[in-house]
Amino acid sequence: MTTAEGDNATSRGSEVWNLPNILTMLRIVLVPFFVWFLLADDGRHGLWRWTAVVAFAVAIYTDKLDGDIARARGLITNFGKIADPIADKLLIGSALVLLSVLGELPWWVTILILVREWGITALRFFVIRYGVMPASRGGKLKTVVQTVAIFLYTMPLKAIAPWLVDVAFWVMMAALAITLWTGVEYVIQALKLRAAGRKA
Repeated sequence: MTTAEGDNATSRGSEVWNLPNILTMLRIVLVPFFVWFLLADDGRHGLWRWTAVVAFAVAIYTDKLDGDIARARGLITNFGKIADPIADKLLIGSALVLLSVLGELPWWVTILILVREWGITALRFFVIRYGVMPASRGGKLKTVVQTVAIFLYTMPLKAIAPWLVDVAFWVMMAALAITLWTGVEYVIQALKLRAAGRKA
């Protein structure tokens, strides 16, 4: 191995093994534990359910923390750009599917959100030759509202206060509306990006 090759390998290693990326990897590792805790509870809203709530909360906090650290310290890397959205989709997707499996969230809600999420991800890759579609304010709002809705659904609301179940449902409906609306916005943005790219 030449000195240049060694320096490049070291650079790639330091790019991956920094604090924001380690937090992202931690979030990915937490996903199967969250799944196991939620399934272990089996809708009984006991200790395992509260453990699932804590696991979800920690995972969501690492999402905010890794982004803040990466921007503050200039540690935004190509690995992070790829791994961070994957970690988010794994966590959000598994939570939605499991809540539907447990009969607590209608399947049509889960299907609509997942189709939109993975559809827009595929669309980003399709138009990447023409340019990158940045996350919009609506997209960021969508993520926040989705997270709040899932957190409420994950909590044992029936054991705390039954009326909170209705609150969780309407927050989820707001998340769904924002998810679909921003999906339409991204499709329009992708079409404009493709048209501009083909003209150029």
